Amino acid sequence: MRIIYILILSFFASVSAFAQTYELGLSLGTTNFVGDVGNTTYIRPTDIGFGVVAKWNRSKRHSFRFSALYIPVSGDDSEADDIRKQNRNFEFENSVKELSLGIEYTFLEWDLHSGQKQTTPYLYTGITAFSYGALARATDGSFKAYADPWSMAIPMILGIKTSMGRHMVISFELGARYTFTDNIDGSNPEDLELPVSKNLNFGNLNTNDWYFFSAVTLTYTFGRRPCYCGF
Repeated sequence: MRIIYILILSFFASVSAFAQTYELGLSLGTTNFVGDVGNTTYIRPTDIGFGVVAKWNRSKRHSFRFSALYIPVSGDDSEADDIRKQNRNFEFENSVKELSLGIEYTFLEWDLHSGQKQTTPYLYTGITAFSYGALARATDGSFKAYADPWSMAIPMILGIKTSMGRHMVISFELGARYTFTDNIDGSNPEDLELPVSKNLNFGNLNTNDWYFFSAVTLTYTFGRRPCYCGF
């Protein structure tokens, strides 16, 4: 009986040791916006965002990654460095609902099966689709949403992650998204048939909007041991 007990414990220990192919977790962080309204400092937290992250550790140097995030953004000309913006005194609030799929590259080998604590910086990029409230300036000077379109963005993320025991990973990252729209802040409405005032466009119409999400992510690792072969 003692031998059977030892064998059962050894079996579950081996399963636990090899159960680290996938990661699933939660992400929480600060957000900010850079466009035609408000301050243009790239790292300047103004709101709180959150979401879920899933990863498939395909090799010791890269992972496929998917995330779904809710990222509120806002801008206030009274906080801008430009005196012209301060005199204009526009402000807006919006929210971005983001889906992102791409590849995370690690600078060092990331092997959760080594039995040693793992730490490595990493880069992530891919393709992002997001929905947002398309804004336009109303006759009373406020910004109102007139549609809920989808757009695309390119994510550029730099982070560092470390393992905590066998099944937990914590990461810290700075992330920028370059979008394919110039109307998250209502500066460039595309629909001209709006029940609002004319001459809606303002700001620099030759540059698109950016939004940022600087986050802490905690993931749980599970699954079978990967072969890390030929790809």
